Amino acid sequence: MSTKTTLLDYQNSRRKRDAEADASPLEDGYWRRKKLTEMNEREWEALCDRCSKCCVISIEDADTGELYLTDVSCKLFDTKACGCSDYANRKQYVSDCVKLTPKNVPKLDWLPRTCAYRLVSEGKDLFWWHPLISGDENTVHVAKASVRNKTRPEGRLQMPGLIKRITRWPAPLEKPPAKYRKRRRIRR
Repeated sequence: MSTKTTLLDYQNSRRKRDAEADASPLEDGYWRRKKLTEMNEREWEALCDRCSKCCVISIEDADTGELYLTDVSCKLFDTKACGCSDYANRKQYVSDCVKLTPKNVPKLDWLPRTCAYRLVSEGKDLFWWHPLISGDENTVHVAKASVRNKTRPEGRLQMPGLIKRITRWPAPLEKPPAKYRKRRRIRR
């Protein structure tokens, strides 16, 4: 039995489950043809590039509305694995964890500009390093688009401590490094 962390809570999801679609390979470029609301559960989950920038704490300036990113992650975030350490039960421990849905994605201005959900919602294509494009789940890290090994857990930090942790995340690489070899497409 697999213990792989998934982005969706299958038991509580209102998204239709399609056993045939779940068992078949993903169609190349489905995100170019479908809206977020048209995707089945498997397509929705595969759309996430696993950058985990949504798990990083940001601070909003109450006067200007400007968002400041920190290098502090949610207390459940595993920086080495670049994912939630207890995704299925996260709401029990992090009450303000936001579940992404086709309805809320367009409204979430804190999602990174590189977020696949945001890109598709805005009618844009995915970047070269997205696993659905590259065929390699590691390219999000090769491109420096993820927060793997770059964050610290929030612990007991209060606002003054968070303000000291404000950082400017570098932009991902625009094209693959010269030594990077394109691998076979992955089939999730």
